[in-house]
Amino acid sequence: MSTSEKRPATRPPADEERMTQEDFERVYGPLDPMSPSELRVLLDGLDVPWWVAGGWAVEAFTGVRRHHEDIDVAVFRRDLPAVRAHLEPHFHLWAAGDRGLLHLAPGREMPEDAEQVWFREHALAPWRGEVLLNPDVDGRWQFKRDPALVLDLDDATWQRHGVRYLRPELVLAHKVRSTRPKDHADLEAALPLLDTTQRALLSHVVRQHGADHPWGARLD
Repeated sequence: MSTSEKRPATRPPADEERMTQEDFERVYGPLDPMSPSELRVLLDGLDVPWWVAGGWAVEAFTGVRRHHEDIDVAVFRRDLPAVRAHLEPHFHLWAAGDRGLLHLAPGREMPEDAEQVWFREHALAPWRGEVLLNPDVDGRWQFKRDPALVLDLDDATWQRHGVRYLRPELVLAHKVRSTRPKDHADLEAALPLLDTTQRALLSHVVRQHGADHPWGARLD
């Protein structure tokens, strides 16, 4: 196998949540994430829907500022070819999955097990963001951890200043399995602003995870 065909011997991206930022950068390289406004400029002309998820989406909803190690921009997985065509003239793309990172050179097939695409200008440049590949049902947003939860994209997202964001209760639903300190902080910032329907959806996801989940009491 040639060098270009080998996977780098790194910790799987699935472990990144358990790494400090310093450890992450020692393994994968430095981070310099774009802001949502920078993403809006970068993705201008991309003719498929995209939206910001993660902590940036909670901050946009609550107005409570916090540090962001990265930025998560999500698209439907079926739209990945259009996203690749838009980004490849400017960035090197890497497929990220449980088995590690794979250089996604132009024309190289995306591994089926990979659910993210990381991008940076070149090997000596910092990572600028992550593209999350979201499942869909006939163009409707689908929660990857509960395929029964399907919403129209306009019901799963909202917009501000030309940027579409994932709704806060859905961002928090993705955080239920990790509940790191920053996830608890996001819950506390968003919870007073969630309406009854939003709280009910998040409570449903938390109950599915287990009766002893620490967020259960906060949502009761």
